[in-house]
Amino acid sequence: MSFAKLTIRDVPVHDKVVLVRADYNVPLSDGKISDDLRIRASLPTIRYLQEQGCKVVIMSHLGRPDGEVKPEYSLAPVADRLSELLGQEVTFVDACYGDKVKQAVKAARPGDVVLLENLRFHPEEEANDSVFAGKVAKSSGARYLVQDGFGVVHRAHASTEAIAHFLPSVAGLLLEKEVTLISDAMQSPARPLTAILGGAKVSDKIHVIEAFIRVADTILIGGAMANTFLAYKGYDMGASKYEAGQEKVLDAIYAAARKKIGSENVDTFIVLPEDLAVGTHVDLSEPRVVKSARGLSTPDMALDIGDEAIEQFASIVEQSGTVVWNGPVGLAELPNFAHGSARIALALASHPGICSIVGGGDTADFVLKWDGHEGKSFTHVSTGGGASLDLMAGEKLPGVEALLGRKK
Repeated sequence: MSFAKLTIRDVPVHDKVVLVRADYNVPLSDGKISDDLRIRASLPTIRYLQEQGCKVVIMSHLGRPDGEVKPEYSLAPVADRLSELLGQEVTFVDACYGDKVKQAVKAARPGDVVLLENLRFHPEEEANDSVFAGKVAKSSGARYLVQDGFGVVHRAHASTEAIAHFLPSVAGLLLEKEVTLISDAMQSPARPLTAILGGAKVSDKIHVIEAFIRVADTILIGGAMANTFLAYKGYDMGASKYEAGQEKVLDAIYAAARKKIGSENVDTFIVLPEDLAVGTHVDLSEPRVVKSARGLSTPDMALDIGDEAIEQFASIVEQSGTVVWNGPVGLAELPNFAHGSARIALALASHPGICSIVGGGDTADFVLKWDGHEGKSFTHVSTGGGASLDLMAGEKLPGVEALLGRKK
């Protein structure tokens, strides 16, 4: 598909001050960044702007400081890591508007990068407050806003929606790539299209499940979501975590599936694991025991798909043209229960002809730790969890809708 919004390639950014909304909401451990995917993903946009002689002013959020200044959520460690990746010093400003920002931008030279402090230190950010957005825009002295924070464009916040009323706003290279690849996977995929859906809640992914029923050739269900499907079908799930009260939702899902492919084909279209890896405690030392999905007892907790299901899922994946994967199929932070997710990752990585779109959030975290090649074993590892789900479901993304559109 052609991207419907203007990008940094379409406007005269040369020698301008440009305000970039990035998504640097990265995980921190003891004040150190444990996964820099989102920082690395922003580099093509930053380098393009530097090549154009721009002063690059970047804004982002980090964590959930609830509108208060909390030092543990400062973006200072991000500035340090960005400096390393760019090979030049990034100026960090401990404010996101006001005189400190104005002076830092004034002192910057073409090609310099300035990173502002956490937007969510201000409650006005999540409130989509236009006065706050105007202060940030004016203080930066920017000529354009570049929206490149794919992980936040599903939210109407001051830095994604309100600020577009103050500056001409275009997409960065990451945002363009994310929207195009995910939209193509949903609208014109190489067939067969296989969706792998894991994670905890059916209710969180109902719209994307409905979307995949319309467009996918096969849907593989794992994780705690599979427990909910199995419980709906009458299986005794023992002590497994599953989502109660979803009968009407699942009734509608299966009705849509039957309408599409017929009652006799439903179980080969929506594929559930026939066996499960269980434990009795969520613990690193918990042994992996594989049981039939029909054979769980009271203390059993289903924590991964079983060995037969792993081979079935992997076989389906290997015969696919496109795979969209959102949600680990087990409790992947426990090595004994990461077998299913690891086998799917291997199936994708060892078949480079498959277009593999890995959703953000926990799935991206897992494959990046598994891969060892910064995600390059896959076609695309998304930087956005909720945004990728909303895009797959066909929902409008406020931060994209606010950008300047192409003339038809």
